[in-house]
Amino acid sequence: MVTELEIWKYLEEVFDPEVPVLTVVDLGVVRAVKINGNSCHVVITPTYSGCPAMKRMEEDIIDKLTEKGVENITVELVLSPAWTTDWLTEKGRIKLREYGIAPPENEADKSTLFADPVIVPCPQCSSKNTRLVSQFGSTACKAHYQCNDCLEPFDYFKCLR
Repeated sequence: MVTELEIWKYLEEVFDPEVPVLTVVDLGVVRAVKINGNSCHVVITPTYSGCPAMKRMEEDIIDKLTEKGVENITVELVLSPAWTTDWLTEKGRIKLREYGIAPPENEADKSTLFADPVIVPCPQCSSKNTRLVSQFGSTACKAHYQCNDCLEPFDYFKCLR
């Protein structure tokens, strides 16, 4: 019989299809794991309600757990409470930066679309001399920035609360 701790370890091997350096655990979309006899129930929350990657994540979770010999797997998608970038692990934030995506900054005072853009350090050279190019990057959960010092473009994982 599998333990909850083992399931969490297996989930560390399931990667986000949109940001392949992050696991579903790093991303914070896995909210709970419940073991009941020989059944395993995993609760996930999408990064936003229309996230097209959630079905793929659900399938990948089932595939990984099946590969590890787990049977009777259910994955439940819950929308409340809504996912927040606060759920990203510190390890996940480091992985984002190393991959070239700026992790979320504290944007508590920048909650409106018309607020000044957040100052986002460049993940390449760490300069804060960056500029917002577009509110939308390669996916809806990212914005597109450019560094004015090293001139590199980069995505910024937007803060969601």
